[in-house]
Amino acid sequence: MRRKGLIMAFNKESDFEDALIQVLTNSCGWEKTVLEYKTEKDLLQNWANILFENNRSIDRLNDYPLTEGEMEQILEQINELHTPLRLNGFINGRSVSIKRDNPDDKAHFGKEVSLKIYDRQEIAAGQSRYQIARQPKFTAKSSMLPDRRGDFMLLINGMPLIHVELKKSGIPISQAFNQIEKYSHEGVFTGLFALVQVFVAMNPEEAVYFANPGPDGKFNPLFYFHWADFNNEPINDWKRLASSFLSIPMAHQLIGFYTVADDSDGVLKVMRSYQYYAANKISDTVAKNKWEYGNQLGGYVWHTTGSGKTMTSFKSAQLIANSKDADKVVFLIDRIELGTQSAREYRGFAEATDSIQETEDTTVLISKMKSNDTANTLIVTSIQKMSNLRDDAESGLKQADIDAISAKRVVFIVDECHRDTFGDMMRAVKETFPKAMFFGFTGTPIQLENTKKGCTTSDVFGNELHRYSIADGIRDKNVLGFDPSKVLTFKEKDAREAVALEQAKATSVSEVFGNPAKQKTYYYYMKDAPMAGYIDETGKRVRGIEDFLLESGQYRTEEHRKMVIQDICDNWISISHNYKFHGLLATSSIPEVVEYYRLFKKFVPNIKVTALFDSSIDNNGKGIVKEDALKEIIEDYNARYKQTFTIPTYAKMKKDIQYRLAHKKPYERIAYSPNDQIDLLIVVDQMLTGYDSKWLNALYLDKILRYENIIQAFSRTNRLFGEDKPFGTIKYYRAPFTMEQNIKNAVKLYSGDKPLGMFVCKLDKNIEGMNAVYTQIKNLFEAADVTNFEKLPGTVEERKKFAKLFREFNSFLESAKVQGFVWECGEYKIIDEETGEVETFSPMMDRRTYMILVLRYKELSSPGPDDPPSPKPSPDGEDLPYDIDGYITTIDTDDIDADYMNSRFEKYRKALSVGDPADVEKASQELHNTFASLTQEEQKFANIFLRDIETGDVIIEPGKSLRDYINEYMTRAKDDQIHRFADTFGLDEDMLRKMMAVKVDETNINEFGRLDNLVKTADIEKAKAFFGDSLALPLVRIRLNKTLREFILSGGHEISKP
Repeated sequence: MRRKGLIMAFNKESDFEDALIQVLTNSCGWEKTVLEYKTEKDLLQNWANILFENNRSIDRLNDYPLTEGEMEQILEQINELHTPLRLNGFINGRSVSIKRDNPDDKAHFGKEVSLKIYDRQEIAAGQSRYQIARQPKFTAKSSMLPDRRGDFMLLINGMPLIHVELKKSGIPISQAFNQIEKYSHEGVFTGLFALVQVFVAMNPEEAVYFANPGPDGKFNPLFYFHWADFNNEPINDWKRLASSFLSIPMAHQLIGFYTVADDSDGVLKVMRSYQYYAANKISDTVAKNKWEYGNQLGGYVWHTTGSGKTMTSFKSAQLIANSKDADKVVFLIDRIELGTQSAREYRGFAEATDSIQETEDTTVLISKMKSNDTANTLIVTSIQKMSNLRDDAESGLKQADIDAISAKRVVFIVDECHRDTFGDMMRAVKETFPKAMFFGFTGTPIQLENTKKGCTTSDVFGNELHRYSIADGIRDKNVLGFDPSKVLTFKEKDAREAVALEQAKATSVSEVFGNPAKQKTYYYYMKDAPMAGYIDETGKRVRGIEDFLLESGQYRTEEHRKMVIQDICDNWISISHNYKFHGLLATSSIPEVVEYYRLFKKFVPNIKVTALFDSSIDNNGKGIVKEDALKEIIEDYNARYKQTFTIPTYAKMKKDIQYRLAHKKPYERIAYSPNDQIDLLIVVDQMLTGYDSKWLNALYLDKILRYENIIQAFSRTNRLFGEDKPFGTIKYYRAPFTMEQNIKNAVKLYSGDKPLGMFVCKLDKNIEGMNAVYTQIKNLFEAADVTNFEKLPGTVEERKKFAKLFREFNSFLESAKVQGFVWECGEYKIIDEETGEVETFSPMMDRRTYMILVLRYKELSSPGPDDPPSPKPSPDGEDLPYDIDGYITTIDTDDIDADYMNSRFEKYRKALSVGDPADVEKASQELHNTFASLTQEEQKFANIFLRDIETGDVIIEPGKSLRDYINEYMTRAKDDQIHRFADTFGLDEDMLRKMMAVKVDETNINEFGRLDNLVKTADIEKAKAFFGDSLALPLVRIRLNKTLREFILSGGHEISKP
């Protein structure tokens, strides 16, 4: 492992900015002249100057500069396109059209001319310009908002395409990307700045990059990526990152080649580093190929399932097609029915200039392959159709046409290449195209341990070009880990005894002891025989108990199926997050699918179940009338979901199921319509490979899988979602000890020699983790002399430590919840899988304490009235030296054990009425101990109220709770606060109170112009007196706007003269 070197520390953000820009301009290809403190107008003129220089020719600008009106035309086009997704096409469209309004250009006046804006092929060459705009000025889009300054922007040909926000050493990058999100929310990235495609958030020790979601999009930290090297080791040192990621040519290529405008999801995407390396490697391999030699082995890409293989393969195909290094690029899929899905994804990724050709049948495929039209370069088809090409040619196509097709430079990119690429169909394709190059994509390449027909993936496709294993993906949080659990539907002792008696040829245990030979056999299977069979050192198979159970059909009984269903139901609410997520149940045969379907219908009507299987396969030959089963399933589906599918349109029903489970069009909003969702889909093999839905979080296996099939099936659950889905849940029921061994073998083969982290902690380990972290939190508060967690520790370092620990605690907690943890249960009895002993695990923290700590965590970003001020290294006061997890701050803490607090208050009130000082002191202490469940402001008024009781300034009224009094005191104080604020600035107090009562936020504070109207009521002379008589009137208005805005958004606070 590479040793991590020391990274230079920067105590000032400006120093880091200086150093980074110096590296970029000295050695990374950016121009040495930096554009400093430029407004949008300045940068627009800069762009106009570059456009003029690049388009001076007589057929374009005719040597006459662009006017403001002509630049305004371009801005109007940018505003019309609006989103980064559509603007990506504008940037990569190479040119923009304007109508000339410069009267000096008499040849073109009033006519449309086309201007070259950017050519992704002109990398550090031709007319490409690379500039840095430092501290660009962002003019506020509302008079209520302050102007902003970014750190710097990277301009290509005058267009601001990459925006970088920096933080100094010790400030987490979350503060940088939160700042980007804030700027976006305020409308900064509009107009010229709407062209920004990629954001970079960076401090000296770490950096992330992500695509601009646009003004209507959502920022999602799950898709903030770290750049890594070819071996997938993250690059965090700022100098290395500058030279490898922000440098030319990489920055130019990132915008031109490695951003993807995904129309199917409606968002701009940027490729991860491993996707870049793979696509680049394939493109380079094709560029270097000597076609006359007929080298078919291009190579294969091992990228784990869920890591975006389809996007990577598309970019590979697009790079090849655009480079003209091949005549045809064929994306070859392994199943006919997946063709439409793959073509749909390809069309979503494609640019306006790309043409994705689907092939309805072999005749159409032949026509596309023969065509010399560049629009027919990218083709999507199935291996079945392509393998039939030769047969159709022999039955009618001219030999000259066959030769013409075979002579073309053809690149095949094979998706899921671990599947149907080892048989006659692939052999036929290779024979038809003897000079074609073949590249494979798979998350589970076939290796020596699991060869197919004696071949590995390397034998069929060539060398491994790039690897990003499942362990890499889990480590980088690009995919989720798994929580696999074996579930015994039969007790081990009962299973052993049944096999032991059968092998001893005895009908009862008593019969065994009458025969020494039977007794020996019986005890072997009861004590020594393994549960799972294995291959010994001599290569001989040692049979296990489960081998006999499988042979006897024990797992095909209704008793077994009912046990499986019972386990699914027992854990359904916690695993599915109360029906939020969906599950797959995979069985071993079509008859079993039907049996499970009918059992669920009969016994579990609350779980919405449907089934899917290939009706053309008579699995296991049990004679089931599949037409009747299909009819039943389709009729039930139609009735539940108001559809009209029939057996002839069953394929369309499959698509409907896929889209419904994935929440894809037309079911994007199905999460808000629970009755329209599918809770559980029962299958044999379908959907266990290649299917992608982040809404699947559980896989129930009642079948035996091995090697690549295990990883593929598990990976249906590994798509990122959010805090509610910390991992994919796997339950396996059939021959569970055998499956457990199979899983270990698969993990060893496909983890890329990095198996750690693939499987999440079990419930016992999560509880132990919660307890260990809670102990550290408790010790931290006690060392800071804070009892009962009633307030935050005082120092920045202590708070930073608490923030880190509490996030860690919450990670254990979220995993434990999915595994069945609830606060109401005080202990959990768990069987140790190694020893078989039952161990008891109890959480040290209760729910009340947890909610109090959530309250303290929220206060990290908004300290209480008696807290020391938070560190404010930036003018906006945004930079906290610790990460704040937005998910935790949304947890409701409004009602933390209010009944208990009121009971202590009643005890205190009674002690006061009796008058015993000792009792009063004890009751007072007990009451104060409950104050930790209050916010810092609430604690302040609770203490004032108690002092008023003690001094006789207030008389306790029967029936009023402590919370009632706290609210009264806070309301009175807030009324006085609002009155003082309104009086200070001469504002209309009624208008101010109405705005405070509405609970506005930054997005709607000036809705209907209400804030503007309130500002107009101010007494400017009073405001001037407050801010300082020497302050110019425009600055007084700006200060007043800012102060009023802060007062309203904070819910009110005391103000003091600056």
